[in-house]
Amino acid sequence: MDTSLFDTVFRDEQGEIVIAQPPNLPLSIWIGASLLEFVFSEGPIHETLEIVAFASIIIWSLQELLDGVNYFRRGLGFFVLVSILTSKILSVAT
Repeated sequence: MDTSLFDTVFRDEQGEIVIAQPPNLPLSIWIGASLLEFVFSEGPIHETLEIVAFASIIIWSLQELLDGVNYFRRGLGFFVLVSILTSKILSVAT
C-alpha cells in the first residue's frame, strides 16, 4: 500500500489523523502558570510562575519532538522549542 506525504506527516501508527490532542501534564501546567502570570503581574510569585511556565513548555516541546505521534507533532515540538529558546535568548540580550 502506498502512503502519501499527507499520511506520513499527519497519521499516527493506528492510521488516525492527529493534529491536536488533549493537553498532557506539562502543557496543562504551562497553561495554568501562564494564566496565573496575568493575576500575579509582579513580585516573587510572578517570577516563580514564569520559571514554571518556561520549564513546562520546554518539557512539553521536548516530549513532542522526541515522542510525538507523527511528524507534524514532532515538527510542532521542534518549532515551539526553537521559538521559546529564541525568545528567551533575545529577551535576555536586550
